[in-house]
Amino acid sequence: MITLSINWNPDPILFHLGSFGIRYYSLLFVVAFVVGLHFMKKIFINDKVSLEKLDPLFMYTILSMFLGMRLGEVFFYSWDYYQHHLLEIILPIKEDPKGTLLWIIDGYRFTGFQGLASHGAAVGIIIGLYIYSKKILKMPLLWLLDRIAIIVAFAGFCIRMGNLMNSEIYGKPTDLAIGFIFKRAGETIPRHPTQIYEAFSYLAIFFVMWFLYWKTDIKKKTGVLFGIFFASLWSVRFAIEYLKEAQVASREDWIMGLNTGQVLSIPLVLIGLYFMLRKRS
Repeated sequence: MITLSINWNPDPILFHLGSFGIRYYSLLFVVAFVVGLHFMKKIFINDKVSLEKLDPLFMYTILSMFLGMRLGEVFFYSWDYYQHHLLEIILPIKEDPKGTLLWIIDGYRFTGFQGLASHGAAVGIIIGLYIYSKKILKMPLLWLLDRIAIIVAFAGFCIRMGNLMNSEIYGKPTDLAIGFIFKRAGETIPRHPTQIYEAFSYLAIFFVMWFLYWKTDIKKKTGVLFGIFFASLWSVRFAIEYLKEAQVASREDWIMGLNTGQVLSIPLVLIGLYFMLRKRS
């Protein structure tokens, strides 16, 4: 029997600037924030919020998301490695006996920040937005979360497409015709392209959230949009984890047969359901 599959072997670097490479992953991050800024500007205008407060919002979001994603990867998934490579937590480098960093420092090479965890991003963004809402916006945190959730859903689509271009975070073996052989990762058999599954699930959530904001009165019920976002996004993540290779090999069946990503998703789904269903005065 002939098994259909897609040979996937793109160069993750779009182009080079000297010794540095501009990756599709980095470019998609930029796309997420440029498009997100455009969408958020429309929301601020609609809600009659001063556009002077928009630039600080994205500074807080970028810094808190990046810090949360990085620390989430370090402490949720890879502490066994990073406890012996502390410098790599904060710098985009990796130990390499054959590497030379900036033609000066031997033993390291520039890699970019390749370890980023979405669960950490969820925590980091909420903390960053809490500070922003108190210091800059002077409005309730939940009002802001209802709206920024729309943009984060789109960002999730971009990030997972970046993972696809990096041939990382892929799934278990499959006989389906959509199976990808991730050659750059050394794979020789078709696997679920779980990056695509997640990416387009997040894009669908974005369109639903965008519709609910503009075409319904649900935004007047503080916390509901945020609850819908959290419950739906982390439910998708929980389900797709069944098709993924565990990011931590020793945690395929970490707790009650669930892997790390699923265990971390459960409390976030419950938080979402709480904000969707809680009583409002």
